[in-house]
Amino acid sequence: MQLYLGIALLLVVTVSITFAYWQERKSSDIINSFKKLVLAFVVVIRDGVKQSVHKTDIVKGDIIHVTMGDRMPADIVILEAQAFKVDNSSITGESEPVSRNGKFTHENPLETKNLAFYFTSVMQGTAIGVVIYTGDNTVMGRVANLASNIEQIKTPLNKELDHVILVSISIAFLMGGIFFALSLLYGFYWLDSVTFLIGLIVAYVPEGLQMTVTICLTLTAQRMAKKNCLVKNLDAVETLGSTSIICTDKTGTLTQNRMTVAHVWMDGVISGVDTTENQTGDSSLDKTSPTWKRLKLHEPGVIKYRETHNKRVEIPFNSTNKYQVFIHEQDDSPDHILQMKGAPERILNLCSMILIKGEEVPLTDEWKEKFESAYRDLGEMGERVLGFCDLILPEAEFPQDYPFDSENQNFPLNKLCFLGLLALIDPPRAAVPDAVEKCRGAGIKIIMVTGDHPITAKAIARRVGIISPNGMTVNEMQEKFGDNWRRKSKHNKFSSIVLHGEEIKQMSSEDLTKVVQSYPEIVFARTSPQQKLLIVEACQAMGAIVAVTGDGVNDSPALSKADIGIAMGISGSEVSKQAADMILMDDNFSSIVTGVEEGRVIFDNLKKVIVYTLTSKGPETLPFLAFILLNLPLSLGTAMILLIDFSTDLMPAISLVHEVAEADIMTRRPRNAATDQLVNPALLQKAYFQIGIFEGMGGMFAFLVVLGESGFWPMSLIGIRPEWDNPSVDVVADCYGQEWNYRQRKNLEQTGQSAYFLAIVFIQWINVLTC
Repeated sequence: MQLYLGIALLLVVTVSITFAYWQERKSSDIINSFKKLVLAFVVVIRDGVKQSVHKTDIVKGDIIHVTMGDRMPADIVILEAQAFKVDNSSITGESEPVSRNGKFTHENPLETKNLAFYFTSVMQGTAIGVVIYTGDNTVMGRVANLASNIEQIKTPLNKELDHVILVSISIAFLMGGIFFALSLLYGFYWLDSVTFLIGLIVAYVPEGLQMTVTICLTLTAQRMAKKNCLVKNLDAVETLGSTSIICTDKTGTLTQNRMTVAHVWMDGVISGVDTTENQTGDSSLDKTSPTWKRLKLHEPGVIKYRETHNKRVEIPFNSTNKYQVFIHEQDDSPDHILQMKGAPERILNLCSMILIKGEEVPLTDEWKEKFESAYRDLGEMGERVLGFCDLILPEAEFPQDYPFDSENQNFPLNKLCFLGLLALIDPPRAAVPDAVEKCRGAGIKIIMVTGDHPITAKAIARRVGIISPNGMTVNEMQEKFGDNWRRKSKHNKFSSIVLHGEEIKQMSSEDLTKVVQSYPEIVFARTSPQQKLLIVEACQAMGAIVAVTGDGVNDSPALSKADIGIAMGISGSEVSKQAADMILMDDNFSSIVTGVEEGRVIFDNLKKVIVYTLTSKGPETLPFLAFILLNLPLSLGTAMILLIDFSTDLMPAISLVHEVAEADIMTRRPRNAATDQLVNPALLQKAYFQIGIFEGMGGMFAFLVVLGESGFWPMSLIGIRPEWDNPSVDVVADCYGQEWNYRQRKNLEQTGQSAYFLAIVFIQWINVLTC
């Protein structure tokens, strides 16, 4: 019997380990597939000569030349730049490429124009710069080191399992010690007492629990993988369900990571444009207006027009002019058309006319006031505003072969016709507002932590529901009421706050924790990687289970520190994916809601598993209790206890993993890790003293029926054990006077033990349904 049990146990353990290994291997393979090739060589100017060297050979002081499409090989100070723009989203979180030149403009290294950083992509233009930092000394390297040096903490599930094991072992040794002492007190031989002690410990320790939990987590991870949530760490499945605060990045997580026209000001009216991903939203834009037909030719998305209309000359955007100019041929006219876009105030100053409903009218002071009002309103929405104008260049002055010169600018750049304003924004993903609302319903607090400008961050936060649309932030209260804002706030409902990274610098860790505790709606803007880490620590200091989402290297320290880090599979950097515990394969914040629900289901189902598993511990103890206190024959052997634990209990327990979610799963508050535990007094009381007692009584009843049908009535069994178990006593008479020798008694005892065993198994089948 022991051999068969050992083989069965080995098979179950092997299957469990195989499942876990397969899941981890699958995660590892997908992670490796995300690695992207980075150009290994860079152009370096040494001794006045351009040469190509491997990026690992770059040293401090080298002068390098980078151009569009390159990835910065080091941190550099820019010496010269031509229409140079870089994508800093992996460091600052800003989705819009930023221009860089040789001018020092800000004390903050991330803000100044004359610095470009390692690993950022060159989106436009060229630049020459001197290397100041390489490798781990770069901003990116320091961020990565910050993430890798963070101390790993136990997941909530690990803590719970440790608590379960501690409680189980404590009960096992307590019961074993009590019965060991009683057996010695009742005169049992010490070796028999040790046997009882071992038997009770085996009975009370849930040997198959760890195996069940592993299989449970693996199956759930497989389900989540089908829903675009790749789990790298199995324990993270339950952690997400316990989350009480989500610190989310903005760019690429809440938003689509693409600049889109959100509002248009033309004909003196601000119109909204459909920015939804599937173009199913509302739009108030009058697309029949002659002004729009002329203005839309300036849109970046009108590629067909640009391809079919020959471009004669271009003046790239630069920080001095703050505009960009194109001159195109027209297919319906021999005249050329000059198109200009750029900073609105700069564009307006170059115009003398304005297009209103297709008619050019003088740009009067009244129209300029309307422009200022519209510009201000669009700016307060957190949108990036561009001004547009054009000018028809008549064929008489500018024939088809006219030699347009962008350097000497032999064409007019003033007295243009102002067309209107386009306000661009990185719009939120379609499913995010609903996901945010579901998180709120589940009692989860969402905090936006981004490197973007506070105005932009606040606008997006309001659009997705992180900040209430009608609520006033503390900042707005201060701006509106000045020093009286505290008194006024008593009469105005507000619960949100937008904090700049510079304000966080002035706070102690205690102050930051108070802010997180005090405001249910929070946006942190212009934050550095170190500040994101401090925000996570502040949330954890108040006892919260914190999830962090992000896609850039700047997010990796916070991803590592969080109880669960969630990286973006499409737009996420390699560093962020390695730091995270879970990867959203579709980059969609709404997938987190799926993960939260699955995590809560896991916790519920594990409680069901534990109740089911612990229920059989009482019935497994009862035979030893009767054996010692009442001197009854042993009604259940140690081998059968192991068979119950590793065979009949394991598969039904695993079946509980597939239980569907309870109806209120996403309307509960997040569980309190300090009080709402897997094993608590109520669970133990139900397992041991409710179901367990009935199950034990059922097993003992079956045992007594078998022996009673054979002649040994229940009352006659009390005190019979010394004779029953003594091999030298060859004759023991039953209630009918029949004589039983030792071998016959043991055969009958084994039959009774089988009945006891089957009774427990049958009742456990009913128990699994009640669980």
